[in-house]
Amino acid sequence: MQKKIIRREYNQESALTELHPLLQRIYAARYIKSAKELDRDLDSLISYQSLLGIDQAVQLLTEAITQNQKILIVGDFDADGATSTAIAMRALRSFGAEHVKYLVPNRFAFGYGLTPELVNVALASSPDLIVTVDNGIANHAGVSAAKSNGIRVLITDHHLPAATLPEADAIVNPNQHGDIFPSKNLAGCGVIFYVMLALRRHLTSLQWFQKKNLPEPNMSRLLDLVALGTVADLVQLDCNNRILVHQGLRRIRAGQCIPAIPALLELADRDLTRASATDLGFAVAARLNAAGRLDDMSLGIECLLCDDAAGAREIARTLDKLNNERRSIEKDMQVQALDALNTLTNQLKGELPRGLCLFDEAWHQGVIGILASRIKDKFYRPVIVFAPGQEGELKGSARSISGLHIRDALAMLDAQFPQLIMKFGGHAMAAGLTIQHAQLDAFAKAFNDVVSRQLTDAQLEHSLLTDGELSSVDFNLESALMLREAGPWGQGFPEPLFDDTFRILEQRLVGDKHLKLKLAKDNKVIDAVSFFVNTSDWPNHRCSHIRAAYKLDINEYKGNRSVQLIIEYFEPTLPV
Repeated sequence: MQKKIIRREYNQESALTELHPLLQRIYAARYIKSAKELDRDLDSLISYQSLLGIDQAVQLLTEAITQNQKILIVGDFDADGATSTAIAMRALRSFGAEHVKYLVPNRFAFGYGLTPELVNVALASSPDLIVTVDNGIANHAGVSAAKSNGIRVLITDHHLPAATLPEADAIVNPNQHGDIFPSKNLAGCGVIFYVMLALRRHLTSLQWFQKKNLPEPNMSRLLDLVALGTVADLVQLDCNNRILVHQGLRRIRAGQCIPAIPALLELADRDLTRASATDLGFAVAARLNAAGRLDDMSLGIECLLCDDAAGAREIARTLDKLNNERRSIEKDMQVQALDALNTLTNQLKGELPRGLCLFDEAWHQGVIGILASRIKDKFYRPVIVFAPGQEGELKGSARSISGLHIRDALAMLDAQFPQLIMKFGGHAMAAGLTIQHAQLDAFAKAFNDVVSRQLTDAQLEHSLLTDGELSSVDFNLESALMLREAGPWGQGFPEPLFDDTFRILEQRLVGDKHLKLKLAKDNKVIDAVSFFVNTSDWPNHRCSHIRAAYKLDINEYKGNRSVQLIIEYFEPTLPV
């Protein structure tokens, strides 16, 4: 798909005059106005005290721990849910909780969150307190089922709530109405981390650790998990989340992390000492998510809870095999989806719906979220991919583009057509839903209508926002290292992307599908690579110049380091 390269606008009168001019420009384009917004010290974290419901949550947990009650953590089957569960388990055990277990729903048997069916399973362990992590805010029936069985419920979540809240004993969610916590972008792992921070402080004030002869837990030891879950869930990296991710990455690079993370990084051939947010998302979280997509996320959680390096490596190898299987399934599904879209395009004489709905009886429920992301990236429009559920139901996974809040779009559709959606929930860019198979055609039409009312033609143009040109003097290791350390980069705080016109000196395929280039700008010669090119078009030895959107990166080979451009997009152009 043709993309449009647009340069970011920014205020050229930066207040960050003590920084390198290139960093001033990049930060200004991300609306950073003061050095305080770039502070990554733990002392700058927002206090937990402004979180609505935090005192009630601490009281529930304190009572459960000090009275030796049974606590059950109910998690979710994605990486945020897995890290949230591991944070709760590790923290509560270090606080002296003697009866703490976890339960994570199998997506194929129970679906998402604290459902009544999952409560029936939970009854076997006779919990006194259920603590939800990364779920619960939409589980009214599940909370009611727990309460009717005499179980207290603490919800910790970050998903957007509906008009009414479940009747839990306490709710901690920065997005609930009336909460004044400044950052609304915490992932589920961030919310439970904050709850554990408050609980540790309260137990310390009660001299609990001293009375039980326990060392006072160092909460920074959980930051590797917080960083992993935050990056994996694609929440906005606002100032507070950047602190959490930066501090977690510092610990990971120093080897001060749980054994699962180096084991999973090694399987992805990533260097622990130079681990980045990208590595956490694409190497660690992808393998962790494979458990929840194809099997049972309990496997991923056990990997995160394992303190033995050999044991963690063994579980990590199983996760790696599941991830390879997931890739194979996804590849087949993507071929089928593209064939279906080509057929639809021909039927509609070249015009695809603005909101795409795709379904195939053979598609795997655990992989539809990734497929929706791939199709969204290729055709740049909101996508919902459905797979068969139980008893005539379809499970859908939605992905959106800038300009359309997908959960709000589903809420709008549900208000207009109450019979179409059985249940839904999610974020601005991703959501999940369940519909009846018989309603698929009606839903697809209604979804396209909602999207068409909200997105203009201009918003459906796939634009790449760049930070403009790099001066030829900036094509060096020092600049590349400076940019690498200036993050963490991620959702809402994108890694610097530049654009320019280059002369092609050399071009060749490597690994059958990656284009290796030697480019020239002015008198500077630069190595570059573009991954997964269309081999029908490239190499193209008739093309002498390209306009490219690229990242400045470091190529490390046999102990040598050199500057390399990672080309995100390029197109033939005329010489400047």
